[in-house]
Amino acid sequence: MLTRQRGLAVRRPSRYGNGETQVHLRGLLTENLNLNLERSGATAATCGSGVTYGRPAPLESARWWARNTEAGAGSGPVGWPCRSMTQSVVVQVGQCGNQIGCCFWDLALREHAAVNKAVLIDMEEGVVNEILQGPLRDVFDSKQLITDISGSGNNWAVGHKVFGSLYQEKILEKLRKSAEHCDCLQCFFIIHSMGGGTGSGLGTFLLKVLEDEFPEVYRFVTSIYPSGEDDVITSPYNSILAMKELNEHADCVLPIDNQSLFDIISKIDLMVNSGKLGAAIKPKSLVTSSTGVFKNRQEKPFDAMNNIVANLLLNLTSSSRFEGSLNMDLNEISMNLVPFPQLHYLVSSLTPLYTLADVNIPPRRLDQMFSDAFSRDHQLIRADPRHSLYLACALMVRGNVQISDLRRNIERLKPSLQFVSWNQEGWKTSLCSVPPVGHSHSLLALANNTCVKPTFIELRERFLRLYKKKAHLHHYLQIEGMEESCFTEAVSSLSALIQEYNQLDATKSMPVEDLPRLNVAM
Repeated sequence: MLTRQRGLAVRRPSRYGNGETQVHLRGLLTENLNLNLERSGATAATCGSGVTYGRPAPLESARWWARNTEAGAGSGPVGWPCRSMTQSVVVQVGQCGNQIGCCFWDLALREHAAVNKAVLIDMEEGVVNEILQGPLRDVFDSKQLITDISGSGNNWAVGHKVFGSLYQEKILEKLRKSAEHCDCLQCFFIIHSMGGGTGSGLGTFLLKVLEDEFPEVYRFVTSIYPSGEDDVITSPYNSILAMKELNEHADCVLPIDNQSLFDIISKIDLMVNSGKLGAAIKPKSLVTSSTGVFKNRQEKPFDAMNNIVANLLLNLTSSSRFEGSLNMDLNEISMNLVPFPQLHYLVSSLTPLYTLADVNIPPRRLDQMFSDAFSRDHQLIRADPRHSLYLACALMVRGNVQISDLRRNIERLKPSLQFVSWNQEGWKTSLCSVPPVGHSHSLLALANNTCVKPTFIELRERFLRLYKKKAHLHHYLQIEGMEESCFTEAVSSLSALIQEYNQLDATKSMPVEDLPRLNVAM
């Protein structure tokens, strides 16, 4: 079967569409969700088709949504324009993956946009049970949940070898069911952490399963990397073993550094405490307690950190959820930003950042927003892309922004950014007409840049310090199918990846070739 997407013919198995309608969302009539909708306020947005639509009052909109969510697969409520050509399946794995996924769905519902199927997987029941008892309990189909009670014990081998084999058929059944409800399945989004046992082990096990079962469907992975002060002592082992699977089976990986997220939230706190730029915290926001008192940042603000990652996913999927004058399919990201199979790690940056944590700060000028996207402070890993080499870069803009604004800022920024000699025009742009709730515009930048290399080098160093002592190694080797060669092969795979980035960095001083243009005889 051939499905035509924006002029591109894509072959897909017929099982992806069976003519059935799908109820994407059900009865969102809970007090907490209504409060969330109320905080986002009533705004108006202009769809790419020229139709202006308003978002009704919070309680009424939730009731209206509940009455009108059976409009069919991929569609939003009747009367609210949205883009429905492609769908994605979100797979949330482990504690971290499910907490971020929960934030994502909450934000997507605030935008009243069509959302797609989700599969929730965790080898402990705690987080999934919290979701099922919370304000989003009616969003998820209980038949699409997979849980256990024992957990993976922060052990990649348990998640990958034990639970992978134990739950493979059950996971496949859930994935097939989700895929069958998609009229045009474009990609799987996997959200997981690299440091834990379930997220790293079972999360990367899924990649091979998806590659075998759905070889033509893109696999996008959002991976949360542990900081150097991570409280899971075996996280270097888990991360290295997971990296090998990401190298071999993912199409695109968005690495997110826990330390970078913490630094961003700390900067938000500093701005609020200093009163800089008239900053003010919204009551009952992610950075305040339920009484409206500013939270003590002695504790790590996981909710606010997860919220930033959720906003990344919200911007990434905006083109498939809303109309726009220059929308970008997700397969275009891989096609345009990944010139070599293994170099599929994309550095992400968001702007405006501070507003993403419910902080009232005057909006940045449009040109400043583009400059911020390339600054160190807005990167979701600790990196400085301006001093590294770009292979390609995508700018995904939401809101009232014109194509001329995009072109002007690209031309303004190009002299300060170093691209590889053979891809000097390696830009991909996207314009979605619908802005984030409560804001006039936003920008997500995805860069294939060698600045990701220090993150991998640091990860390898942390692994080697532990591995040289053979510390905690017996916990892994006692699992059937695990041998020491698994570790040596994993670190060799990472070293080979680092070497590829080294070779690219070595070309930074090479002159840009002035290739002759093709002359057409008239």
